[in-house]
Amino acid sequence: MTPASAGPRSRALARRAARVLVGGVDSPVRSFRSVGGSPVFFARGRGAYLFDVDGRRYLDLVGSWGANLLGNAPPAVVAAVQRTANAGLTFGAPSPLEHELAEEVRRAAPVLERLRFVSSGTEAVMSAVRVARGFTGRTKVVKFEGGYHGHSDGLLARAGSGPATQALPDSAGVPAAVVGETLVARYNDPEGLAEAFERHGPSIAAVVVEPVAANMGVVLPQPGFLPAISRLARQHGALVVADEVITGFRLRRGTVHESLGLSADLVTLGKVVGGGMPIGVYGGRRDVMETVAPLGPVYQAGTLSGHPLAMAAGRATLDRLTPRVYATLERTGAELQETLLRLSEEERVRPFTLPRAGSMLGLFFAPGPVVDFASAGKTDRAEYARFFHAVLGRGVYLPPSALETTFVSAVVRSPDLVRAEEAFRAGFRAARRRGR
Repeated sequence: MTPASAGPRSRALARRAARVLVGGVDSPVRSFRSVGGSPVFFARGRGAYLFDVDGRRYLDLVGSWGANLLGNAPPAVVAAVQRTANAGLTFGAPSPLEHELAEEVRRAAPVLERLRFVSSGTEAVMSAVRVARGFTGRTKVVKFEGGYHGHSDGLLARAGSGPATQALPDSAGVPAAVVGETLVARYNDPEGLAEAFERHGPSIAAVVVEPVAANMGVVLPQPGFLPAISRLARQHGALVVADEVITGFRLRRGTVHESLGLSADLVTLGKVVGGGMPIGVYGGRRDVMETVAPLGPVYQAGTLSGHPLAMAAGRATLDRLTPRVYATLERTGAELQETLLRLSEEERVRPFTLPRAGSMLGLFFAPGPVVDFASAGKTDRAEYARFFHAVLGRGVYLPPSALETTFVSAVVRSPDLVRAEEAFRAGFRAARRRGR
């Protein structure tokens, strides 16, 4: 039976959008193809809640895929954007807002000795990989299966039959020759990575890794894994790119990879740093970054890079990321985890695994531990879809895909989670009803 969680106006808009937009959406996961049914169209957001075009209210546990750390439409961020817009939307030329935000980012993350703003996380990682290749003079890049680093051609690849195999394209339109320079290893498998370096070491320019994997649900790094990446890269003359587009400024003020034992030469940021506006950042060691034009031979440019509205939103957001905010995020993330685990026990939903990193949670209807893409892939997608629609119909918005991350914002409070318990309980009951 087709789920009918979306209201009549949302369903009408979905039909209209499908006549002009590919699949009716501008990003595939929004289409609800993974969970079935019609997508919900939102009209506005305020604080911890979203409001759809049918007037329904939802507790927001997606947060624009992690970007809205301070919740929806934080007044100070909105005011900063409005002031900046009144002065001019874009100049295509330097403005003080760029270096002011850059200085704030570097104060929080000194590893970014030199940095550059771009317009998306995809662009940031794509640029960092190009810099790594230009600096080292090598061509191959190692990524980990299940790690999503944007939709640039060379990184749309996953593993073949072995832990360190030559990659195959993960999308039509990507030439095999392009991803032929990409090697794919298993996350949390230092032995597989060592094998890749043993076979291809002199050709490897960089290893790209999320310090906490957050694009196959949440997969935590096991002890020793991240330090092994740094050690192997140093031994073989390769660089390390820490993709913190999701984790940067969400798990702590600044970057998190250092605290987890990863030493990075280049770092990418996005999401939170833009305060809800389109943004990406790449940066790192000064000697590496100064190979970028106009100082060096690695070319990268963008008309809207360092966009004034994104700079203003980012600065207003970072100004408010205090220790108290992160303590709140940790406390609320833990409470949500405890609530879901308790309700899954009470409703006898098995298997169910719920790894958490701060305000990021991965909901797996699968046995634990979840340590890599293979174990994450064991999650029961049909069970998640039933859970998702039952919860959505009762006013809680979760990721419309089984292998995505649930995000808590700093304005979600304990009473919000208590009110959501009825929805979660109904979700677990629905998940149990196989075959319906």
